[in-house]
Amino acid sequence: MNKKRILIVGESCKDVFVYCDTSRLAPDIPVPVLQVVKQTENPGMAKNLERNVKALYPACDIATNTNWQSITKTRFMHDKTNHAFLRVDSKHPVRHIDVRKLRLKKYDLIAVSDYNKGFLAESDIRYICEHHPSVFVDTKKPVGSFLNRCAYIKINEKEYQNSLPISNSLKKKIIVTLGERGAEFNGTHYPTEKIEVKDSSGAGDSFFAGLVVRYIETGNIADAIQFANTCATQVVQSRGVTVIKKPRK
Repeated sequence: MNKKRILIVGESCKDVFVYCDTSRLAPDIPVPVLQVVKQTENPGMAKNLERNVKALYPACDIATNTNWQSITKTRFMHDKTNHAFLRVDSKHPVRHIDVRKLRLKKYDLIAVSDYNKGFLAESDIRYICEHHPSVFVDTKKPVGSFLNRCAYIKINEKEYQNSLPISNSLKKKIIVTLGERGAEFNGTHYPTEKIEVKDSSGAGDSFFAGLVVRYIETGNIADAIQFANTCATQVVQSRGVTVIKKPRK
């Protein structure tokens, strides 16, 4: 029996974490002098979603920008406390995709991971939603009518507030992530267990990965949200951007 297939559509980058120590301020300007302890790198944005999905469910493909490794988000972190000093983003452009060339009907679920960097316009997301019956969207764009035909929308609390006012028909599709408080959907609160958060980087991707994987397996959105909470809770207990570990059955 062939597995149902997932297609991820969205822009990607490379996440770089530079862990540093510091013991003094610079003599000429009041900033800390950093000594690099170690550096880690991993695929970011839509590619991070892909690696989390594949950790749970291998039947997954991605349509993303080919130059993702030259687009970097570099975070300078304190090695002992994991507090951030600063983030530096590269300026390489993300080329726009022609979504009409995507073989959408080949897949059972489409996961749009839109970081609003130029890869997808609102009209592109509208096209995908109008040409496939099961589209999940995680977008940094304000929620609007271009999402009328999608199945579900995953955004965080700040993104939800920035999108107001939202039509009642779209509100019924929105899953709002609330950080350590869990998530909310259609007036129902889905709490998470209380844990020590070491790093929330990539937690949104892990939640989205858990959401689409459990939904394609069960077709139950409530169960999918609860599983997505579990996935996000797992990854925030480690430093940097980590990958979901598949639960043992």
